[in-house]
Amino acid sequence: MSNSPSPPPLAELRAEIDRIDEEMHRLLMQRGEIIGRLISVKRTEESGSAFRPAREADMMRRLVERHRGILPLDTAESILRVIIATFTFVQAPFRVHADLSAGEAAMRDTERFHFGFTVPLVPHMGAAGVVAEVGKSKGDLGLVSATTPTSAWWSALEGDAAPKIIARLPFVERADHPAGLPVFAIARPHPDAIIRDVTIWSMKVSGWTGNAARAASALAELIAIPEGSFDGAALLVSVPQGKTVDDIVAALRGAGVSVRNQALVGSHATRYMVGADGARPVPTGR
Repeated sequence: MSNSPSPPPLAELRAEIDRIDEEMHRLLMQRGEIIGRLISVKRTEESGSAFRPAREADMMRRLVERHRGILPLDTAESILRVIIATFTFVQAPFRVHADLSAGEAAMRDTERFHFGFTVPLVPHMGAAGVVAEVGKSKGDLGLVSATTPTSAWWSALEGDAAPKIIARLPFVERADHPAGLPVFAIARPHPDAIIRDVTIWSMKVSGWTGNAARAASALAELIAIPEGSFDGAALLVSVPQGKTVDDIVAALRGAGVSVRNQALVGSHATRYMVGADGARPVPTGR
């Protein structure tokens, strides 16, 4: 005869689930009470953008590192992101301006995955409109495609007074991500809240060729838009940790490219990748 204990009855397991659900709700309300006190202390409702990219990246890293069990990591990430976005909205109401030209359904899925339904979504057909509205706002955020630009919209991010790229989403990537459209998030973050794992540069170049593209792509992710004369281009270059913008410029010049100007237009945290086999997420390096 087996001495192993019998499994608990269904009623007992369901009661335990109900207890956990109630505790999660209590904790959310407790979080709200703390946010209320934070508003009184920091007066964030009067100080512009409440986004804290560095703190959010740290929270997401800790989520990735501690996650275990049958709950999909995507679900855990989305829950935490919606909590963060909603309480940020409570502190300092904002809107999300999203460029739907890269695919309306995919962009809406991405926005809802990361920000939920409480934060208002403002649709645009083109990245330039998103950047312009974020630039005019007190604390709004913008989402634009990170892979399919039709113009060099990032040129409008040059200059100290312009908004900047603060994140690259999704933070945890996988082949079947439910909101896998690659996007940049744009806002006016507090200078002390910026995270610079990956720095992002706007460049204007002459002599752009396939060889130059391959030389730069070996070191960094980049987007190129033809501009000006037949061999000119506007580049958006994401420089990963361990590399510098000088490394990229040297590679371009070695390929015969003339770099006319460069400007820092943002930065973001190093992202994670989950393999098809469901292995533990690992940093992408970019």
